[in-house]
Amino acid sequence: MSTIAGTGARARRLPCHGPAGGGQYSAPVPQPRWLDDAEDRAWRGYRKMRGLLDLQLSRDLAEDSGFSDADYDVLSSVSESDDHRIRLTDLARRMLWSKSRLSHQITRMQQRGLVDREEHPADGRGTVVVLTDHGWEAIRAAAPAHVASVRRHLLDRLSREQIEALGDIAEAVVRHLSADGDTERR
Repeated sequence: MSTIAGTGARARRLPCHGPAGGGQYSAPVPQPRWLDDAEDRAWRGYRKMRGLLDLQLSRDLAEDSGFSDADYDVLSSVSESDDHRIRLTDLARRMLWSKSRLSHQITRMQQRGLVDREEHPADGRGTVVVLTDHGWEAIRAAAPAHVASVRRHLLDRLSREQIEALGDIAEAVVRHLSADGDTERR
């Protein structure tokens, strides 16, 4: 037995098997809501665009500044914080990273003199990430070329209406994914 996945030119037959061993399902299996042609075009286009755009922006960033995406994300986040300092747990939450992943990244950046760690003044157990003078100069030097890359490969390819629509789309999806308040990566 088979079922149709998709419609129109993208329709294909998928096997519809019961559980291993040839048994029957005890309850009806809900039918998936397959993507129509417009939805399929949007989804596949988004996936391809995201992959190609991330790759190009990463290449440009590495070529222009020597930074990885992770380096730039940390530096820009800390530089936008009050006094260029932020509690490690707050930075991890903001970046949607685990504390362990961020701690390893901070160690690598600390070895290069971009950031430092300090004990939290009100809580000796907490750690604060502090942007060094070298880190501040490095992010200030890297930002113009990175913004130019974002413009060249994305924003300058879109009309003002498309940019506004993209912002609306991003906000709607982020709002949905953040609705339960748990946006941290584990």
